[in-house]
Amino acid sequence: MEIRCLHIADIFASTGMHAVKKILPGLVQERQIDFVVANGENAQEGKGITEAQCQELFDLGVHVITSGNHIWDRKKIFYADHPVIKNCLLRPANYPAGNPGRGSAIYKLKDGTKIAVLNLQGRTYMHDIDCPFRVGDREIEDLRKYTNMIIVDFHAEATAEKIAFAYTVDGKVSAVLGTHTHVQTADERILPGGTAYITDVGMTGPHDGVIGMQREPTVSKFILQTYHKFEPSTGDVKFHGAIFTLDTETGKALTMERVKIDVTL
Repeated sequence: MEIRCLHIADIFASTGMHAVKKILPGLVQERQIDFVVANGENAQEGKGITEAQCQELFDLGVHVITSGNHIWDRKKIFYADHPVIKNCLLRPANYPAGNPGRGSAIYKLKDGTKIAVLNLQGRTYMHDIDCPFRVGDREIEDLRKYTNMIIVDFHAEATAEKIAFAYTVDGKVSAVLGTHTHVQTADERILPGGTAYITDVGMTGPHDGVIGMQREPTVSKFILQTYHKFEPSTGDVKFHGAIFTLDTETGKALTMERVKIDVTL
């Protein structure tokens, strides 16, 4: 038996939310998608996600929402009295103990199929948190007690760190999807051990600025090296992500492809 999964790249601001609303239902039907993961850490104007946005994504067909460093811009979301958010909104598992939220989830589809999702964050050029390699090993070992289908959202800046992690877990997980840079890479493939991989799935949202933000203040900050208020851009909207097919018996990936769709709102 096979199962087809979709990972939606970092949803950026209201423009990204509108793009998901317009594209996702039709894409799920057209490509016969069984399971949907979406990175939502930038949904609220580029900083975090709200309870209402979580509910909207769940209503649109997203099963699990992953995140990254910006989830802490609105960390109160993890205290929401909402059972689905508590179970299906993830933050990187390798943040130190004591932080709210959870780093992995096991989702059970209607036919009884169990799929695990693990969220990790890299450390190169980012916060010096717990080691994603060691935490990832522990989490994967535990998740494999329940299912051999494990999807990892690895939220990191350095391409080398993402690739190194993917080779470390090749054959132990079904897919490693890189997030965070908002720039889609063209290296989608299936690794020797059967793990689907891409260094970065990109960004769902406006592409006429600088990784989601308006050009002028971003350029000025780089030139002047002083504070400038960033505002989300709104043009050249694209829906980014990856679609991959998994063998439910082995947990290995059978197909892997990038998704890049121009969106007119």
